[in-house]
Amino acid sequence: MNVTIKTLGLAAAVGLAAAPAMAQEKLKVGLLLTLSGPSAVLGQQARDGFQLAVKDLGGKLGGRDVEVIVVDDELKPDVAVTKVKGLLERDKVDFVVGPIFSNVAVAVHKPIVDANTFYISTNAGPSNLAGKSCNPYFFATSYQNDQNHEVLGKVAQDRGYKKVYLLAPNYQAGKDALAGFKRHYKGEVVEESYVPLNTLDFQSELAKIASMQPDAIFTFMPGGMGVNLVKQYRAAGLADRIPFLSAFTVDESTLPAQQDAAIGMFGGSNWAPNLDTPQNKKFVAAYEAAYNSVPGSYSMHAYDAALLIDSALKTTGGKMDKDAVRAAIKKADFKSLRGDFKFGSNGFPIQDFYLVKAAKRPDGKFQTEIVEKVFDDYTDAYAKECAATN
Repeated sequence: MNVTIKTLGLAAAVGLAAAPAMAQEKLKVGLLLTLSGPSAVLGQQARDGFQLAVKDLGGKLGGRDVEVIVVDDELKPDVAVTKVKGLLERDKVDFVVGPIFSNVAVAVHKPIVDANTFYISTNAGPSNLAGKSCNPYFFATSYQNDQNHEVLGKVAQDRGYKKVYLLAPNYQAGKDALAGFKRHYKGEVVEESYVPLNTLDFQSELAKIASMQPDAIFTFMPGGMGVNLVKQYRAAGLADRIPFLSAFTVDESTLPAQQDAAIGMFGGSNWAPNLDTPQNKKFVAAYEAAYNSVPGSYSMHAYDAALLIDSALKTTGGKMDKDAVRAAIKKADFKSLRGDFKFGSNGFPIQDFYLVKAAKRPDGKFQTEIVEKVFDDYTDAYAKECAATN
């Protein structure tokens, strides 16, 4: 009897010891973001948005304590692949969240999905990942790259601009940007100019624009590239003569540096800080209090990514059963900061898009503000290619 009691006692003790250990097992999320170089502010906004969401959720996702491992991809695809392999093989993360740039997103896609690990993009939305290379482990809380640019193409068409000059960096997102613009713009493209990624001097392009006198220019120039382009465009005296249409060029990541040079310039987005929803007002106030800056779409998408993971794991009771988690992610059972949100067949959102304009607030800070809704419940052009491969 004594032996039995001791054995039961030992078993009970082992059970008690094991229970807290199981309860304390942390969910692991790897944030793969650009955190150095001219475009570091984009990754910093995404990092801060995700971490703010985790804080607001009490340090848990789906009821589980979470460890967030942040790595810098340095905007180098080969570095990103090495870093992501470390997240998968050493850290054994349950989710990879990010990155910012599409060349990085494409490079890390195969190692992540081959490891049957969930990959949630908070910004990059390359056309191939939305179409023929879609994968059941890949989701985006942002958009397909073309879509914000399509906003400006439709606006340019609707406003009757006959001749437009196009300018973008020479990489996948730049090509997607101009393809997106041309999807709805049917006028004359007087020049389609690609510059090396991280170009900071645009004098030769500005000279061409001045000589060609288009009705408008459209550009995609994120991060430090956009800061310099806007300042140089204004300094060249072009801003008051030739309308400046853009996406990811004049936004909350660049406005603190562009300031008055950007006022009145137009952008395309699925969101703006002044979007009038209770969830968004609370988020903007909390972000500004925590980081003393106005949040941009990079931070909003990352915040939503945390809400998405939280909602999925609440559905599964915190368990990482892959099929159950995937089904729960697809349902997108959370209140997005942007309002309407659901996933299409390719794991990209179906959502609204707006024309926005750079403005200076009464408190002296700069933000984009909604001018008009351009697309309602908009599905990207590549979803049908995904459906054909599944």
